[in-house]
Amino acid sequence: MTKIAIVYHSTYGHTKQQAEAIFRGAKSVSGVSVQLYTTDEATARLDELDSCDGIIFGCPTYMGSMSASMKQFLEVASKKWFSHAWKDKIAGAFTNSSSFSGDKLNTLLGLVINAMQHGMIYVSLGMFPAQNKEEELKSIMGPGPDALNRVGSFTGPMASSFQVAPPEAPAKGDLETAEAYGRRISEITFQFVRGRG
Repeated sequence: MTKIAIVYHSTYGHTKQQAEAIFRGAKSVSGVSVQLYTTDEATARLDELDSCDGIIFGCPTYMGSMSASMKQFLEVASKKWFSHAWKDKIAGAFTNSSSFSGDKLNTLLGLVINAMQHGMIYVSLGMFPAQNKEEELKSIMGPGPDALNRVGSFTGPMASSFQVAPPEAPAKGDLETAEAYGRRISEITFQFVRGRG
C-alpha cells in the first residue's frame, strides 16, 4: 500500500479545511492510504513519516511567511536530513491567507525549499488558472469563488479566506482545487512507487 501523510497547521480552521480536501482527493485513489497529522501530532510521531512514500505540507500564510507552528515542525524534522530519511519521497505544499495574495508564494517557496533540502521530489499543482471557468479570465472581476485555481498558482493550492470564518471560507473552488491536488499527488506517488508498468 502506498502511504501519504498530510502535515498541516491551522489556527482558525481555514487551512484545516484545505488539508481535509487534500485528504479526500488523495484517499480517492485506489491502493493509497492517507493520514492527516497536525504539526503537533507530526512532531510527536515524527518517525512514522519515515515509512510514508509522500508528505504534503500545509499552513496558513501569516505576515507573508509560513506560520510559526509549521516552521517549528520543520526545524524538529531537520534531524531527518542527516540520515536522508525523506530522500526521494514525493512532496507537495498548500497554504491559505486572508487575501488573494498575502504573499502566499513566499510560504509555498519555503515549503518547497524544505522539501528540496530533504531531497524530496516536489509536485506542482498542474492546473491552469480558472481551469473550469476560463471565460472569467476575460472579466475585470476575474475568477469567482467557484473557479479552480482562481489565483493562478502553479506551485500548490492557494486559498483565500478574507475575513470570513469557516466553514464559509475558503471558497468552494479553493477547496476543490485542494482536492484535485491531493488526487494528483496520490496518483503520482502511487505511480512512482509501483512504476509506470
